[in-house]
Amino acid sequence: MSALIFVIVLAFAFDVTNGFHDSANSVAALISTRAATAAQALLITALGNLTGPLLAGTAVANTVGGVVDVPLAETVPVVGAALTAAILWNLVTWRLGLPSSSSHALIGGLVGATLLRGWNGVHWGGFDGWRPYGVVGVLAGLAISPILGAIVGGAASSIACRALRRTRRRVNSVIRRGEWVTASALAFSHGANDAQKTMGVVALLLVATGHLHQFYVPLWVRIAAATALTIGTMLGGWRIVHTVGHGIYRMHPIDGLVSQGSSAAVILAAAAVGAPVSTTHVVASGVVGVGAQRRLRHVHWAVVREIGAAWVITLPVTALAAAALLPVWKVVL
Repeated sequence: MSALIFVIVLAFAFDVTNGFHDSANSVAALISTRAATAAQALLITALGNLTGPLLAGTAVANTVGGVVDVPLAETVPVVGAALTAAILWNLVTWRLGLPSSSSHALIGGLVGATLLRGWNGVHWGGFDGWRPYGVVGVLAGLAISPILGAIVGGAASSIACRALRRTRRRVNSVIRRGEWVTASALAFSHGANDAQKTMGVVALLLVATGHLHQFYVPLWVRIAAATALTIGTMLGGWRIVHTVGHGIYRMHPIDGLVSQGSSAAVILAAAAVGAPVSTTHVVASGVVGVGAQRRLRHVHWAVVREIGAAWVITLPVTALAAAALLPVWKVVL
């Protein structure tokens, strides 16, 4: 019982790191375009992250909970190793100010720890209609969503710029108020998608240890995950705020409005079909799409390449780290 409690606490600790790592997604545009103060932006984001997990269902949690299948006696150390690897990666990339994916980190950790036992423990999966399942389905969602973020962001930016091309600068005050709405939607979508990954892990642990007879997410798990994500958000990942808000492309109010709204749409759509996506990469690619539509040379492509490199290496690094940590967890437990 003590081992189970420790790993569940570790899962919520991962949620906290996810929150302060990903808080930049919702607050960067608000702060960089001066639509809100840091305190106002964090409050908006915290409210969205708190309500998203409670109101958006558990489709993503079901997907994450079905990624691996290990003997019940080994579930706790496997999940513990995966969470440890994901937390360490979140802390390293936060220290470097590099937007990276907590989703990639968690999935990579689960797969790496499970593969140490054998190939058959991983549900490779695919798609059941529109719904992803297993590792292939998750990876497809993680790969497609940033592309959609860039396309939708660029298209929305083009439409907005055409619609507002004859307006004067005083319209910026209206646009800044609109940013509060799109930031709220983005924060809600972040909570709806990201907190569910922790919910899925905790539900998996409860089923494996016999505390649940079938896979579902109890209300207390949803509340705890929402709270942990919100606490992390309130801590704020200011290094990453600077990268998203200024490092990729120096956004104007209309850019913040469009990038937030388009990213929220992509992430909410993914949550509806149960696809765990990287909020960080959707938001970053949305900013790239907006900036590229306005003027290609104004996008800081060196920063984009760094984010892309993190996107590529997160899975293998966390998989290897979790595989290395699994023997340690087995000894400890």
